[in-house]
Amino acid sequence: MFNVERPKLAPPSLIEKKSWTGSDVLHSLRQAFYDKCYICETKDPLSLNVEHFDAHMDDVDKMYDWNNLFLACARCNNIKRHLFNNLINCTDAGLDALRLIRHAPPVTPFAKTLTIEPTNVEASTIETALLIKKVFTEDNTGNKDITGTYLRKRVYKRYSLLLSFINIYIDEDSLDSEKRDAILRIENLMKKSQEYSAFLRWAVIDSPELFEVVKDSID
Repeated sequence: MFNVERPKLAPPSLIEKKSWTGSDVLHSLRQAFYDKCYICETKDPLSLNVEHFDAHMDDVDKMYDWNNLFLACARCNNIKRHLFNNLINCTDAGLDALRLIRHAPPVTPFAKTLTIEPTNVEASTIETALLIKKVFTEDNTGNKDITGTYLRKRVYKRYSLLLSFINIYIDEDSLDSEKRDAILRIENLMKKSQEYSAFLRWAVIDSPELFEVVKDSID
């Protein structure tokens, strides 16, 4: 998960209570959430939609509350629905959303599972970890099985890109210029705007020596 800084001014569609899915709302959310789902961190404009963080249950105020609208993909929205209503609020500047949920990527592109675990015993942290785990591993329908497998392969592809730069950095045969370039590329992958950033950044957080080199790039 990643922290988000939401614009303070609500889009006109919400102020006028015309639509919570208007183009102005989507445009503002896409910018704030780095064009990715706040739950699984997939970047796919064809799948992204406006999600009510706190299920509105026909409450008009919640429907048009700017602070209650998040960017989520269709898969995550379908799994979350009204069933998960006590999640980490990644727009809360007082929380370190990244470090509350440990993400460990699949070890191969064919792995059936991956590690998603809370780092404290707060109810919201535990519930958020459970939701993210379900998103990446639930396979109780044919659609969820296929899309879950595809999702894990996408995560592995990003992780393998990180590993390729790490391998250059540790290779004794790499030129100094190649090692410097590898570090710059690793630092770039540490940005929260990157797809599946939690998996990439936790891979570095769990590697103390590498973390010391690139820790300042973890925003």
